[in-house]
Amino acid sequence: MPLNSTAFKGYTIDLIDDLPEVNENAFDFTFVKIDLTESSLYDFDNKVKVLIGLPSLDTGVCQREARQFNEKLNAKEGVVGIIVSKDLPFAMKRFCEAEGLTNIVPASDFRYNDFSSEYNTEMTNGPLKGLIARTVFVVDKNNKIRHVEITPDITVEPDYDKILSVVDSL
Repeated sequence: MPLNSTAFKGYTIDLIDDLPEVNENAFDFTFVKIDLTESSLYDFDNKVKVLIGLPSLDTGVCQREARQFNEKLNAKEGVVGIIVSKDLPFAMKRFCEAEGLTNIVPASDFRYNDFSSEYNTEMTNGPLKGLIARTVFVVDKNNKIRHVEITPDITVEPDYDKILSVVDSL
């Protein structure tokens, strides 16, 4: 079943296209780190990667999600959580430093829109048009997608237990 929409407070929100599916190769994407240098997904080879797409760290739900993943991925050896939004690196840095979030990698998609376009996570209508929908991809050490989730409404957090179950299986 193609995943190409979510909702915002009950109103349907479309994405630019279908999300990649389980067992597809994960697309490499370039992002801007909090020090304004660039990195990419493939810089984390030989790690399980949890790609956490979200609209903005300036919202309460996104902040809770970032805190949860920071905590839940803390003890996972060989796993990296990458928080991707179109927030500016300065804002991502300010939030993560203020919250003491050191177990996740803040990844700004503002410069190239690589993540939002390669993974089709950009919302095309609604009040948050142009931002990334609340999505999670679990990518194994060989860069194969092993789990895809888009929340039914972007005001809802993802299924942490399911995501961690997939991570633990890898």
